[in-house]
Amino acid sequence: MYCFGDFTFFLAIIVIGLFCFMGLSLLWRRRKLPPGPTPLPLLGNILQLSGGDMVTSLIREKYGDVFTVYLGSRPVVVVCGYNAVKEIYVDRVYDFIARGDTSTFDTTYHNYGVAYTSDVDRWKELRRFSQSTLRDFGVGKRSLEDCIVEESQCLVTELKTTKGSFVHPKQYFSKVAGNIIFSIMFGHRHEYDDAELLDVLNTISETFHIICSGWGHMLEMFPRIMQFIPGKHQEILNNMQKLIKYVKKRVEKNKETMDSNNPRDYLDAFLIKMEKDKNNPKTEYNFENLVCCTLQIFFAGVETISSTLTYALLIFLKYPDVLGKVCEEINCIIGQDRSPKMQDKNQMPFTDAVIHEMQRFIDLIPMGVARKTTRDVEFRGYFLPKDINIYPMLTTVLKDPACFLYPNEFNPKNFLDEKGEFKKNIGFMPLAAGKRNCMGEALSRMEIFLLVVTILQNFVLKAELSEGKLNLSPDVSGLGNLPKPYKIAFIPR
Repeated sequence: MYCFGDFTFFLAIIVIGLFCFMGLSLLWRRRKLPPGPTPLPLLGNILQLSGGDMVTSLIREKYGDVFTVYLGSRPVVVVCGYNAVKEIYVDRVYDFIARGDTSTFDTTYHNYGVAYTSDVDRWKELRRFSQSTLRDFGVGKRSLEDCIVEESQCLVTELKTTKGSFVHPKQYFSKVAGNIIFSIMFGHRHEYDDAELLDVLNTISETFHIICSGWGHMLEMFPRIMQFIPGKHQEILNNMQKLIKYVKKRVEKNKETMDSNNPRDYLDAFLIKMEKDKNNPKTEYNFENLVCCTLQIFFAGVETISSTLTYALLIFLKYPDVLGKVCEEINCIIGQDRSPKMQDKNQMPFTDAVIHEMQRFIDLIPMGVARKTTRDVEFRGYFLPKDINIYPMLTTVLKDPACFLYPNEFNPKNFLDEKGEFKKNIGFMPLAAGKRNCMGEALSRMEIFLLVVTILQNFVLKAELSEGKLNLSPDVSGLGNLPKPYKIAFIPR
């Protein structure tokens, strides 16, 4: 009994000593970083961050626009406000251009692809190729506009089959966004009841929802521990592997029917480039990058649009006066006898302002996507070592009172001048800014405008709940802000 007591005492001393060592180690590592709340050993700042935006605001109020928090034992530097975030994204872009660590995606992509690689040379080459190829297959050109208009009419036909009953809208918006990106990446579209399409879209939607949930937060903070703990987060990797398998199958199909003189889509273009560079050991045009680029573009192209449209219609239901004014403008400029065109946007300042304000208010990617320093840098009086993770908080830009007259409420006047004309706003960064912004930004602008206008041109929107019961706060908030599920009726005009 005495020996057991000695052993227990000895073990306690070791544990206490270990925690003291870890605490001192944290203090030593923090000495040159921007200030921030004191982290706990192993846990980091999980307790201080559990309150979401409100707690982040309180931390910012105490420490300023640049501060350090710990995700578990990993320090990250948080950057807030338009001026500081612009410095990261635009003014000093090459100091911060590497993609930061994101446990959720790092375990899937292993630094391959264009969106989540920290290899700057790889990113430059694959982004150049991808932008050029997407442009050739429609992005920024009238041919893609025609594709979106055609698909929007397919959506109208599908919504009419609901016969004015209350439905969950996101499933329909996933289908239309999925078919548009399918056409670009894979060269064809699917019928809306196609089992393959539905399986892929459901997998993407489910995965993104988990990533944005508390399970996703915990996985990001404690990746090594969470891989051994059961929970919804385990489905993230399983689902991503399922999507990887699907893309590989699509690649093999293209290989069988490809004509190197007549590329049909993104996959063909990449495969042709792979063949040309097959004797170059340093080429970025390899199978791993093909699969990861394809999935990254496809995943973002579907989820960004479907979530934005789902949130947008909820806002319209909450603000019927705004909805009415947009419908008036549609009737005046476009009428009922033709489909909308992008050139109509220049004559529709209120609609343009409303769509911009919706994207600002939705705040789809509140934390931005993590960046990483490419070298030791001095930033706003603080030393930031090479490879430290940076979180440019887009939410603090989209709600910056220095940029927006009504930062914390939905108000189209944030994008209207005194004459009621549309005005640009420097704080409008819904997906990022600068050289490493979203590749599909031009595509998403076209999709959102044309789809929103087409829906309102063809349907009267009816909410299942009264305006007072409609809740605009996110269902989950993490990497993305996703709306609470709701039902809506599309009543043909």
